[in-house]
Amino acid sequence: MSFDGMATLAAVTEFKDRLTLGKIEKIYQPQPEQLVFIIHTKAGKQKLFISASGSHAAMYLIENTPENPPAPPVFCMVLRKHLSAARITDIVQYENDRIVEILLETVNELGFSVNKKLTVEIMGKHSNVFLIDVATDKIIDSIKHVSIDVNRARQILPGKTYQYPPSQKKTPFMEITQEDIERFLTGQLQPERSLLANIQGISPALAESIAAKQDAHSCYETLKNLASAAANGNISPVVYTDENGRPVDFHIMPLSVYENACRALSFETLSQAASYYFSNRESSNTIKQKASDLLRIVKAHLDKLQLKMQRLGEDLHKAENAEKYRLYGELLTANLHIAKAGASSVTVTSYYDGNPLDIPLDPKLSPAKNAQRYYKKYGKSKTAVKEKKLQLSETTREIEYLQSVMSYIEKAGSIEEIELLRQELTETGFIRYKKSRQEKNKNAKPKPYTYRLPSGRTVLAGRNNKENDWLTFKKAATSDIWFHTKDISGSHAILVLDGQEPTEEDLFAAAAIAAYHSKGADSENVPVDYAKARYVKKPSGAKPGMVIFTHNRTLYVNPKLPE
Repeated sequence: MSFDGMATLAAVTEFKDRLTLGKIEKIYQPQPEQLVFIIHTKAGKQKLFISASGSHAAMYLIENTPENPPAPPVFCMVLRKHLSAARITDIVQYENDRIVEILLETVNELGFSVNKKLTVEIMGKHSNVFLIDVATDKIIDSIKHVSIDVNRARQILPGKTYQYPPSQKKTPFMEITQEDIERFLTGQLQPERSLLANIQGISPALAESIAAKQDAHSCYETLKNLASAAANGNISPVVYTDENGRPVDFHIMPLSVYENACRALSFETLSQAASYYFSNRESSNTIKQKASDLLRIVKAHLDKLQLKMQRLGEDLHKAENAEKYRLYGELLTANLHIAKAGASSVTVTSYYDGNPLDIPLDPKLSPAKNAQRYYKKYGKSKTAVKEKKLQLSETTREIEYLQSVMSYIEKAGSIEEIELLRQELTETGFIRYKKSRQEKNKNAKPKPYTYRLPSGRTVLAGRNNKENDWLTFKKAATSDIWFHTKDISGSHAILVLDGQEPTEEDLFAAAAIAAYHSKGADSENVPVDYAKARYVKKPSGAKPGMVIFTHNRTLYVNPKLPE
């Protein structure tokens, strides 16, 4: 619960200072549960971001406007109708809770001045944004509708009277006394759980940090100092990240609970901290979701291809064992006088080994026709062997290609990389063509991973198969060195030499980079082939990233990036 009541108070203090008397110029709804207000103030344009998403419930000021859909949703149209050119008269917090009310003054269709209220409830999956008529306290509309079938106690529909969320019977942190703290700490619950259960507006992490002070006086002073700092804007926002740089939590002040476990990043304003926290966490979740969707598509194609491989193998085995049809045809032709019309079989002596052999017959056909049928089966089997081998080879190449794409998806570190891989799969026919998505990334410039070796030389590694082709056949000079893991899916890596000779250290460092950007990144002693770029060729009709090469050597390295 990063955006608790204390953070909400700090946000309201910041908004009051920067948005009061501001005029709403534009309203966007970039996502179903997100809003962006462009507000003209004396200090210039401000962008207020509001999210009612269960995983991203917050409100803060942002620098960059998110991409908007071509057609605005219904709620966005309602807000534009009622709030275009509205002026913000005040911004308040309700009872130290995660509820922010933006009071607005605007003009109705008849030219009369009216008051509206935008209420934002930042409450996890129950978060919502309401447009309310102040005169009647009726809901004009909300970003989420809740019918009686979903919640009998509190329906959220246009025309209903707005009701605050049910009280949790907690005391707002601004009203807490030292006696209250003493009473909470002497209860049966653990100190942090007792504070959380009785004080409105604090998160579990904040409750634990306050409870760490142990005595009631210190806890009370810490809480009051925090509340005073939030109300006066004297805060020191901090974002805590894990060892991989992923945001874990943020607050208006350092929290002792994270001091030893996480890395702290300091910011000047709450909006900056919240923007960093949510954008990085949202980006990570979005990458994971998009990668999961793409992996599911690739896995489905791989399952089909592997089943096809199995069936082709069975068919090839049958076709390769069709020599008996030639033998049946030969022996039957030589013994037509023995075979009787309408018989289901005939026993003849094989002139290859002198043993008797039973030949099945079709009673509907004459012995000569049965012989022709066996010759025909044998001819088809010979053709089938060639065809099945070709199909097996093509299916194997498609499986290798999809396995390489899967390894790129698993290692993708940005939404752009995922979208480029989606585009690649679309161009190779594994995903149905979508014009809008295709056009968006059509002219995207290659941006391979770039590394500087201790010697000063550069190593480039592709982020996907299309970039691999670009690196190997367009970017690399014929004298540059090409690297790729041996029999393992991975990126093409290019050691740029500028006409000079590589050192042994350069070769091993570049090979380690190629191993790092491969499916063998978690292994040791990974084999990496390398050759001059002039010896790497692309077969006609081959999938992106698929090449053949000669004059190669192999190095065994541990995957590693240069420091």
